[in-house]
Amino acid sequence: MSDTLAVLAASWGVLMAISPTLQIRRILERRSSDDVSLRYFGVLLVGFILWFFYGISLGNAAIVIPNAVSLVVGVATVLVARRYRTSPAETVRSTGD
Repeated sequence: MSDTLAVLAASWGVLMAISPTLQIRRILERRSSDDVSLRYFGVLLVGFILWFFYGISLGNAAIVIPNAVSLVVGVATVLVARRYRTSPAETVRSTGD
């Protein structure tokens, strides 16, 4: 039973891990990441790193795999968000203030 639960949890964890690709898609469509919190993703990345190494220390693939995927997708999301971030000066210019 616990092996089945581990597979289900890890599988759902991988689905959760790739869900930020929806945010990446939205950023690319809008060509802006101004409404994305980079601090939020920063907090998540620290958690993914901690859980990844915790899983390694236990030798538990059900923890390692989803958090490794989360880490990769999270870093990609931050990189895309930073690329499409408008500087404060550009925001002022575009609003006419």
